Amino acid sequence: MSEILYDEIPSVDLSDFISGNLIRKQNFVQTLGDAFQNIGFVAVRNHSLSDELTANLYQSVKQFFALAETTKLAYQLPGVKGQRGYTARGKEHAKGRTIGDLKEFYHVGQELSSADRASLGYPENVFPQEVPQFKTATTQAYSILEAAGIQILRAIAIYLELDEFYFDNQVRLGNSILRAIHYFPLENPQDVNRGAVRAAAHGDINLITLLMGASADGLQILRQDGKWISVTALPEQIVVNVGDMLERLTNKKLKSTIHRVVNPPQDLWSTPRYSIPFFMHPVSTMNLACLASCITHDYPKQFEDIIAGEFLNQRLQEIGLI
Repeated sequence: MSEILYDEIPSVDLSDFISGNLIRKQNFVQTLGDAFQNIGFVAVRNHSLSDELTANLYQSVKQFFALAETTKLAYQLPGVKGQRGYTARGKEHAKGRTIGDLKEFYHVGQELSSADRASLGYPENVFPQEVPQFKTATTQAYSILEAAGIQILRAIAIYLELDEFYFDNQVRLGNSILRAIHYFPLENPQDVNRGAVRAAAHGDINLITLLMGASADGLQILRQDGKWISVTALPEQIVVNVGDMLERLTNKKLKSTIHRVVNPPQDLWSTPRYSIPFFMHPVSTMNLACLASCITHDYPKQFEDIIAGEFLNQRLQEIGLI
């Protein structure tokens, strides 16, 4: 199926899916699924994130990134592949590039007992003592975005003619990550001259990403015709996109669309940018083999079988975190 060339991403209302009204639910599923099949992105409202929580979260994130570099580096943990705590500037780069992105970030994962963490192989979270509200704000946002993501995955399952709850047990204790990102002001023209950008063109690794509204413009997605289009969600919306794991599972029926965060115009170089995506991952043992229903004579199988944990490690190597 040829991609419908949207000039802006479609919008859906999550309350339609959970309303109990069958027609509203079916319309949500169809609109969401068609958007993910055509452009891989959609804007979602009524996701349950309150304005107060969002404001508190961004305030605590900005306070952390304003700390001295030596203080922040105390939260850069050895041996966890960048999957918890702080990651400094230039550590991560897009697949196929060697120039690091102009950003720093902080990862928060599942809050679990030590026994559950050990059985699942997840690192322990670490929270900055210098910003006491950081833990409360990030873990609350994590729970709300995870719940919204489960509902969206249920809609995807229906669209794919699977059991509605196909993904539930794969993601409830999944290796999902809330990432708080600070994109630096462009203080050094040499960075721009050597081709460094805030986030180079890439696809996400996970099943789906739920992105809270960023503090400045810059997000662009690549249409099938090669045109980059800008994405700016309304204040009451989050942006949700397909990741590479879901694209693999569906044999490219659903699109993990390439996207980037471009540098601002020169008159705005002194302006920082903050954003907070939630990367929804399954448990490491989830089988990402292409669904039989997505393999046909016209669309033969395009990916080798792999489980989620192995795929994640491959991609972390490619982007410089291993």
